[in-house]
Amino acid sequence: MFEANGYERTTVEEIAAACGLSHMTFFRHFPKKESVLLDDPYDPAIAEAVRSQPLSLPVIERVARGLLAVSEGMGDSVGADARRRIAVAAGVAELRAGMVENNRRTEDSIVAACATNRNDELAIRVAAAACLAALSTALMHWATSARSISLVDVVRTALTAVVPTLDSVP
Repeated sequence: MFEANGYERTTVEEIAAACGLSHMTFFRHFPKKESVLLDDPYDPAIAEAVRSQPLSLPVIERVARGLLAVSEGMGDSVGADARRRIAVAAGVAELRAGMVENNRRTEDSIVAACATNRNDELAIRVAAAACLAALSTALMHWATSARSISLVDVVRTALTAVVPTLDSVP
C-alpha cells in the first residue's frame, strides 16, 4: 500500500482494513504507522555479537566485526520484503529520521553491552556511530539499487570502508 499510494497518503485505517483488523488492533501491534516499516528487532543480537568480540581488538573493529557477524548470520534471508520496506523509508524524510532514531537505540544497546566503565563509553559510542552510519548507507544502497546485489556483500563493503582490516576476516 505504501508503494502504491505513498506513505503519507496511506492511513492506518486502510492498513488495518486490508489486514481484516480494526485500527485499535493495529495499534496493539504497532505503536505508530511508521513502526510497520521501521521495526528493528536486531539490537539484542547486535549488542551480543559486538560484546563477544575479542577485547584485544580496537573498539571500532569489535563493533564492525559484530555487525558483520549479525549480517552474515541473516545472510540474504532478510529478503525482498525488507528491501521494499527500506526503499519506501528511504524516500520519506519522516521515516529517514526514524531510521536515525533506530540507530541511536542500537548505539545505546552496544554501549550498554560493551562499556566496562565510563572511560570507554565514548570510544564505544563513536565506533558504534561510525559503523552504524556505514551499515545504514549499505542498507539504503541495497534497497534502492536497481541491480540485484547481496545484502551481505554490500554490508561487508561498507564496513570495510570504515575498518579496512575487515578484509582479512573470512
